[in-house]
Amino acid sequence: MHYVIMGCGRVGSSLARGLENRGHTVAVIDVVVDAFRRLGPSFHGTTVKGVGFDRDVLITAGIQHADGFAAVSNGDNSNILGARVARENFGVANVVARIYDPSRAQVYERLGIPTVATVRWAAEQIMGRLIDLGPEFLWRDPSGAVRLIRVSYHPDWVGTPISVIQKRLRTPVPALARFGTAITTDDTTVLQEHDLLYTMVDQSRLEQCRALLANPPDKN
Repeated sequence: MHYVIMGCGRVGSSLARGLENRGHTVAVIDVVVDAFRRLGPSFHGTTVKGVGFDRDVLITAGIQHADGFAAVSNGDNSNILGARVARENFGVANVVARIYDPSRAQVYERLGIPTVATVRWAAEQIMGRLIDLGPEFLWRDPSGAVRLIRVSYHPDWVGTPISVIQKRLRTPVPALARFGTAITTDDTTVLQEHDLLYTMVDQSRLEQCRALLANPPDKN
């Protein structure tokens, strides 16, 4: 598969190397030629000097047969414009744009352009480690109807099979983290002390699920 990346900063270069290491072909676009040094000598993909929303630049990068496009330059406007050109002019369905302004990120997500709001994400991650914010939101669909959250639980839930927790919550518990390692759950998984619990929940039932886990399990 072929991917085009706009921006060769720390994120873009890391993304490019990661995709290439997984066997994909990659083209990286940047206005500064020196930025390509971040890719390192082992990178065998294509580098293209120019702006990532220029049609000719994108064509040189192979956008016409690209399976995905990531706009991760340091400019919100450039990233959104690049993502829109890739999708609307070249029909690339799988696009994502990095956005620093969280309010703008929400607007573009409603327009169907997936975004990563780095400032908001970093602030929420840091705050969540400083104070108890309740459920920690890790992912949501563009409509906001479904969310993947990390949720706290009462100590009395320890020792309960995940299958029982799912039944009580009436929502999936697809994974947990144990000793720093994420694992998918199955019928044999039992919640252990210090596990981090992840659940996929409908927005309308979020508070109900949070409240249920915050209290001891009903033994009846």
